Amino acid sequence: MKSSLICWLVAGLTLSAAPVWAEDVAIAQLFAQEHAEGTLVLTALHGDQQYIHNEQRAQHRYTPASTFKILNTLIALEEKKTSREEVLKWNGEQYDIPSWNRDQTLETAFQRSCVWCYQTYARRIGAARYPYYLEQANYGVLRTPFNETTFWLDGALQISALEQIAFLKRMVQKSLPFSPAAYDTLRDIMVMERTPDYTIRAKSGWSGRADPHIGWYVGYVETTDEIWLFALNMELADPARLPVRQKLVRAALQQKGILP
Repeated sequence: MKSSLICWLVAGLTLSAAPVWAEDVAIAQLFAQEHAEGTLVLTALHGDQQYIHNEQRAQHRYTPASTFKILNTLIALEEKKTSREEVLKWNGEQYDIPSWNRDQTLETAFQRSCVWCYQTYARRIGAARYPYYLEQANYGVLRTPFNETTFWLDGALQISALEQIAFLKRMVQKSLPFSPAAYDTLRDIMVMERTPDYTIRAKSGWSGRADPHIGWYVGYVETTDEIWLFALNMELADPARLPVRQKLVRAALQQKGILP
């Protein structure tokens, strides 16, 4: 555990020493139009193109909420605690989100952001295995002790937008310690939109249990000539504003000519 803490502290120092990027005025205007307080990092996988709105906030760590399902899926698959084919049986408990109140596959659990499903996977994985994978992925900072079924929701685990981008980059490049099969399954279930010209793979998140309430939208866009990684977080106390996360990312991608 000490080695994990040292690695994460070093990562934090490295992050603070990162180059300062100029504020992207065009993206800032998009946030202003939506009256949104937040940050967006947009980075090309190849080359050095990067756009940042609110670089200071981009370095600040927040609860990842359901965006942790990206890494958690890889962990569950690598540990063989679930599979693409498994069906989780709903126990009949009524949840506020109707789509959770039914049997789920890994794909539907990811797409519907089913908390009880991923809590099931987390119990199977066990608290003892998470620090290893978080260290290997250099995924934010984990406060210990932690609850294995809520740590990505209750503030025990925190990550910044810039760290999300660094994680996504390693994930897309398949440089993390996961099998090709785990990567391929995650790649399939992350698809949010597919057209002949581009594919969006992403995960939203909302830290409704932690303070402050933060909305996330994290993922990447594959076009014919580049892969663009994005990580947005914003203040989000009102659930009615949840769609603003995706709206801002799409508007920024269109503004930069990445999406039509």
